[in-house]
Amino acid sequence: MIPADYLPPKEYQPERIYKLKEFASYPDPLNSTEELLDKQVAAGRGDSPAILFGDKVITYKQLLGASCKIGNALRKLGVEEADRVMLRSPNVPPALFTNFGVLRLGAVMVPTSHMLSPNEIAHIANNAEAKVIVVAAAFLEGVVKARPNLKTVKHVIVFGGQPEELKTQGLLCYEELVANEPPAFDPVRRPRTSVSVLLYTSGTTGMPKGTAHLMEEALIIPDTMGKYGWNVQPDDILCGPAPISLAGGYSTVATIPFRFGAAASLIAKFTPDGLFDQIQKHKVTILSALPTAYRKMLEFAGADKKYDLSTLRVLTGGGESLTAKTYLDWKDRFGQEIYEGLGTTEMMYVFVSSVVTRKVKPGAIGTAVPGYEIQVITEDGKVAKPGELGRLYARGPTGTLYWRPLEEGGNLLEKQKSLIREGWVLVGDFCTTDEDGYLSFVSRQEDLIKSSGYRIGPEEIEDALLKHPAVADAGVIGIPDPVRGQNVKAFVILKPGQTPSEELKKKLIESCRDHVAIYKLPRIVEFVTELPRTLQGKLLRRVLRDKEPAAAS
Repeated sequence: MIPADYLPPKEYQPERIYKLKEFASYPDPLNSTEELLDKQVAAGRGDSPAILFGDKVITYKQLLGASCKIGNALRKLGVEEADRVMLRSPNVPPALFTNFGVLRLGAVMVPTSHMLSPNEIAHIANNAEAKVIVVAAAFLEGVVKARPNLKTVKHVIVFGGQPEELKTQGLLCYEELVANEPPAFDPVRRPRTSVSVLLYTSGTTGMPKGTAHLMEEALIIPDTMGKYGWNVQPDDILCGPAPISLAGGYSTVATIPFRFGAAASLIAKFTPDGLFDQIQKHKVTILSALPTAYRKMLEFAGADKKYDLSTLRVLTGGGESLTAKTYLDWKDRFGQEIYEGLGTTEMMYVFVSSVVTRKVKPGAIGTAVPGYEIQVITEDGKVAKPGELGRLYARGPTGTLYWRPLEEGGNLLEKQKSLIREGWVLVGDFCTTDEDGYLSFVSRQEDLIKSSGYRIGPEEIEDALLKHPAVADAGVIGIPDPVRGQNVKAFVILKPGQTPSEELKKKLIESCRDHVAIYKLPRIVEFVTELPRTLQGKLLRRVLRDKEPAAAS
């Protein structure tokens, strides 16, 4: 079982509120695999598509059977209730088989990013006390390099590899393990508030940190965003390119579709043309993608004529600011709305989105997803008035639970304490609301620029720069200034055919006057050939700040 001190003390945990009628219907104890798969098969959907991958169609009955096979194999290897199993895989069918097999055992799923270094792989495996690692052959190298430092891992299982080669390395072949296992076993039911998934943050301030998610969240996320946001129906096909190591990717393809008897369209690696082709081929109806993905798709010439996107009925974005320009460009080119959303790894999924009201206000995110409440709190601790800047707090049926907060001298426990205010979770963003309750993002706390007494969000300036026809991409930070405190500096990538010059810098600054207040104008522009972004497209402004001479000193 999981030791009590692996979670924060009750007094430092967020208050969980269960206001939707759906929450009262959950069995206790429960097993999420039973709720998401067995009940669909029992309802007569056993032969309905559950997973679409390339030309493959995997039915609910097949998904359940394949999950039981790997679950049985893991049990023979000694995996028991509450044990942790680490997964390193792109979004491919064996990843979902493993996910559901682990959860059916009552064990804890730990999906991880393929971008991790060997040191980070070892850190997460040791921090989670993983007993087994299941890894795609394409992602094996990092695990092999990390093996000497793995303290609790007993077995490494590889899918997509050559059996004989794996045996020489002391690794197990997934395909051989499951070949003769029966496609059934009874699910292990656990209390609905038991930990069932560990997701690790990106480690922007040190090693990745674990966030714990409860068994009931596999139902809560579909019953909030899935039902009241997307209105998922059994004939829907859901697609999202985010990997399942991210909260957004995990929820989009590993929980939400199966609550409603819908199907998940899996894409192993995002490319603009690949996603366009998949939408058309699989007849995707609901698309969830990062704004960067939409922007890259907009760059694909002729896509509106080459691909048929008419099956799409809902498009949502999250993870970073969509920007009014991206929304308007997409709507102009494809005639479709993109509904923005805001969520965090700690809260598991989107809890603010315009998809709820089906009304877009370009540049704003939206209103609270049913089941959640939000507040914007000013520096003096009061609820902000419309248009007044403050920090975002949220509460609902999910909330921040850092894993093993007493490790490393209790620093994570101090962070847990700092994020909870009267039961509400501090999300960490500076935001405003309007008279209709629509939330607008201004800046992450660490990215907020403070200049001459003003507080400036960089995304608004980036959006203004992107409106100039010469600009392909932009990133904005604050740099130290002895008089103003900070100056606004812009890093700009020019479109092909554009020539950097001092005159162009002046024109870019001048063009921003039409879109932002004078005090927000960039004072410094630097032309660059690339900007630091994560694989999912998030801009890493801290990397830009760290490269500044003043920051380094």
